[in-house]
Amino acid sequence: TGQSRYQSAMLPMDRITLPKFARYQPFVLIAGLIPLAWLVFDALTGNLTANPIQAVEQRTGRYALYLLIASLACTPIYIVSGWSVPLRWRRPLGLYAFMYAVIHFLTFLGLDYGFDLGLIWADVAGKRYIFVGATAFIILLLLALTSTKGWQRRLKRTWTRLHRWVYAAGGLVIVHYVWSVKADTRVPLAWGAVIALLLVLRLPSVKRWFVTCRARRKITQSPTLRP
Repeated sequence: TGQSRYQSAMLPMDRITLPKFARYQPFVLIAGLIPLAWLVFDALTGNLTANPIQAVEQRTGRYALYLLIASLACTPIYIVSGWSVPLRWRRPLGLYAFMYAVIHFLTFLGLDYGFDLGLIWADVAGKRYIFVGATAFIILLLLALTSTKGWQRRLKRTWTRLHRWVYAAGGLVIVHYVWSVKADTRVPLAWGAVIALLLVLRLPSVKRWFVTCRARRKITQSPTLRP
């Protein structure tokens, strides 16, 4: 009957599963958008300290750094654990990091200097942390513009080499952070150590060691090899 055909075409609810990326997508959205919502809420409620422009600059700079590190951590997580889902998070987390870098940069240009290029250039020449930060931003801009599948097809192997510059951007961001805080540099140096560790985990020899360990563990856990 028509009703039986309709019922047979329907899948039981316990058999319907979301794709892995869709299942974890809310966590990526939360990581990317909650800091912005929090910042907007504090701005609307007057909770941005006595110097709101500086507060916006500092917070968006930190958010950009945290999300950049989260993006950099995706491949090392796969190398260590073999869990491939985080590989799909690299691009969105990287783009969120770039979004906060844009807000950070525009706040500096617009609210601090009123887009006065002469004044900005004079300050860049005298403050090295601004020059380093601007260099990091240019790298992130280039990586964001070429992050699409189309650019990946066009650039081929060059695309991989180009996007390794994300670690250079991360290092420059740490230097920018250290030079801008001047006094207590423990926090930026700690984040710099995290970036260095993530880079070490991507070295070919280290990667091979983890792959070998995972393969051995998989073999020993295989049911066919158990007594």
